[in-house]
Amino acid sequence: MREDGKLDYLEFPIRDVRQIKAFYGEAFGWTFQDYGPTYAAFSEGLDGGFDGDPFEGAKAPLPVLYATDLEAMQARIEAAGGVIVRPIFAFPGGRRFHFRDPAGTELAAWSE
Repeated sequence: MREDGKLDYLEFPIRDVRQIKAFYGEAFGWTFQDYGPTYAAFSEGLDGGFDGDPFEGAKAPLPVLYATDLEAMQARIEAAGGVIVRPIFAFPGGRRFHFRDPAGTELAAWSE
């Protein structure tokens, strides 16, 4: 069950979806759900995905928190000192936004 403010998803920026799927499939037996030619999702303990078209050339994994109310979560993050780096946008399955915490780590929050 998804919980507000808890880690819910981990997204990895990658260059080649076919190559990364072959590696994780062969090494660990992972299976994938494709969302277009540049994105493959997995559910292997923690849900996540491999993004072959990352925003602004991201190089680090993107932790994604769940939000029952996306706008309220954004307001709480900003009030606590977080900085919104990508405003709310829609994607297949929901909506999300990206932010940086005071240490500079980029995260995202999403809602169905």
